[in-house]
Amino acid sequence: MVKIITAFALFVCSLVTAQTQYEQGMGKAFATWKEGKATDASALFERIAAAEKNNWLPNYYVALVNTTEAFNPANSKNATALINKAQLALDDATIISPNNPEILVMQAMINTALIVQDPMTNGMKLSAPTIALYEKALQLAPENPRAVFGKAEFEIGGAKYWGTDTKPMCEKVAKSIELFAKFKPENQFSPSWGLDRAQETLKNCGK
Repeated sequence: MVKIITAFALFVCSLVTAQTQYEQGMGKAFATWKEGKATDASALFERIAAAEKNNWLPNYYVALVNTTEAFNPANSKNATALINKAQLALDDATIISPNNPEILVMQAMINTALIVQDPMTNGMKLSAPTIALYEKALQLAPENPRAVFGKAEFEIGGAKYWGTDTKPMCEKVAKSIELFAKFKPENQFSPSWGLDRAQETLKNCGK
C-alpha cells in the first residue's frame, strides 16, 4: 500500500511539474514575443508544441506569430516562408482541435495574408472561402470578438477596394469592441488578443 501511495504521489508530482514547465514555457514565449523577438518566440512555441502533443494552443501561436510577421512590410521578402510555417502549424492545431472558432479565425487570417501578398492571384480565389471561415466561426461562437471583428475588418478591405459603403462593417467593429469587454478566455493562454486592433480600426472607420 505504501508503495502504491508513493507511486501515485510521484505520478501527481510529475503532472504538476509538467504543467509548471508548460506554463513557464508559454510565459517565456509570450515575453519573448513582446520583446519583438518573433523568430525566437516562434521557436519556443514550436518546442512547446512538440512536447504538448494534445494541446492546440502552442501551434496556434506559432501560426499567429508568423502570420503577424507576414503582414509586416519589412518582412515582404520572407512573407511566403512565414505564411507556410503558419499554415503547417495551424494544420497541426486543427487536427488536435477541429471545429475550433479560434483556429477558423486564424485560418482566415492566413488566407488574408496570402491575398495581401498576391491580390491578383489569391483575391478571387480566397475571398469567399475566407468569409465562409468567419461565418463558420460565428456559427460556433456568435459572441467571439475576434470572429466578429475579423469578418468586419476583412469586409472593410473589400468594400474599400470596390468603393462601397463601409458603415455596416464599422458597426460590426463597434459591436466587437463591446464583445471584447465581456469576453472571458478559457484559460490564461487562450486567445484574448484583438481589442487594440479593433479600437484602431473603429477610430479610422469611414475615413
